[in-house]
Amino acid sequence: MRRRLLLVLLAFSVLAVTAFAWPLLVSTASERTQRFVITRTADLDRIADVAQQAVLEHDNADLRAEVRAYHDLYADGMIVVDTTGKPLAAAGLSMDDPDVPEAVTAALRNQPAVLPHDLRPWSADDVLLAVPIGTDTRVSGAAVLRSSVAAAAADIGKAWALILATALAAAVVCVLLALLLARWVLRPLRELERGVLAVAAGERDAHIGERLGPRELRALAGSFNRMSAAVTAAAEQQSRLVADASHELRSPIARLRLTVDSLHRHVTPDGEAGYRRILAEVEELESLFGSLLNLAAADRTATELAAGAGVEDSCDATELLVERRETWLSAADQAGVRLSAPESDCPVQLALPETELKQVLDVAIDNAIKYAGEGAHVRLDCEVAAGRGRVAIADDGPGLPARDRAVATTRFWRSRRDHASTGSGLGLAIAERLVTARGGTLHVLANVPKGLVVELTVPLAEEAGP
Repeated sequence: MRRRLLLVLLAFSVLAVTAFAWPLLVSTASERTQRFVITRTADLDRIADVAQQAVLEHDNADLRAEVRAYHDLYADGMIVVDTTGKPLAAAGLSMDDPDVPEAVTAALRNQPAVLPHDLRPWSADDVLLAVPIGTDTRVSGAAVLRSSVAAAAADIGKAWALILATALAAAVVCVLLALLLARWVLRPLRELERGVLAVAAGERDAHIGERLGPRELRALAGSFNRMSAAVTAAAEQQSRLVADASHELRSPIARLRLTVDSLHRHVTPDGEAGYRRILAEVEELESLFGSLLNLAAADRTATELAAGAGVEDSCDATELLVERRETWLSAADQAGVRLSAPESDCPVQLALPETELKQVLDVAIDNAIKYAGEGAHVRLDCEVAAGRGRVAIADDGPGLPARDRAVATTRFWRSRRDHASTGSGLGLAIAERLVTARGGTLHVLANVPKGLVVELTVPLAEEAGP
């Protein structure tokens, strides 16, 4: 935003300065060129009058003296000829010089003189001017002047330098004004950004100033403050609700579990089936309660990371996969599932805390052991691919159809095929939330030739400096 605004303001400033400076440069060059031509033409007219008198008196002495004096004073070449082209007086110029015969012919024909183009500071070519000698339409000769434009070009250069210096100063002032204007306009936006980050981090006092910048941004700041207050109040209420629910439900569920367990010795054979159903419901309630708390914790972690307040940590995926294989090996043996760890011992350092990766792996391994079926093989593997760490938990069980894989990480989703089994339907949703909060991805894919793969890719941890 700042860059775009500065570009617009600077472009406008450059156009304004150019629109001011360019006409001045052109008019200055044109005025100095006209003054040069008028001065030299006046000199030629004076010489032409002297030449006319010399033709009438048949005496060229004064004419030669004038031409010589003019050449000595200005160092410009001049030649005066009669109607036959014979020189009457000359100094620094002859009929053999380039363009002189053409200029003499045009002057003898009484044709208008060809004026030079506007001079520039870098102009260096001499200007050739010619006027006829005589009165009215009676031409008795021609006077030709070759004049240097060095002095006029130098004057134009000095004038241009002054104009450009003034334009540069004006451009500097415009740049400073643009910077001040951009700061004035964008300061409320920076305040707004700070407020947004504060709201995302859960800060209570996320209000921003409402007296900065244009009226529209002041109005936006006021709207944001009202929204911030509402969001903060809602977040506090939600956080309080989770805390209160956690505190209020934990004890009743624990008491309910103790009560159900204590009733087991009083259950008759006829009531055994009912007791088992009650026990299963209590276990599912415990699982759901724990999953909801884990999901709330994952959401809180994601919010903190989005606000830049989260804790950065890393872990070795290879080492952790070996450790989790040892932890789940007993459960896998009981389910008749073969569980294998990575074959390579090369470390794969992920930008993911060990506790979070352990939670993600436990969800994926638990699901694989539970649903792959007896005789299945669950493989744990990790590698570095395309500059990121890849961890995969693959099984060769029955897998899931494509429509189910697409929604497997949705909250409270459970496969219709395994609906009778225990579970909250939040495990993969929590795992995905933890992984995506760290800039990674989690996908449920089909294994080849059969089975399922839970694959997560996470940025690699940055190597610590010396």
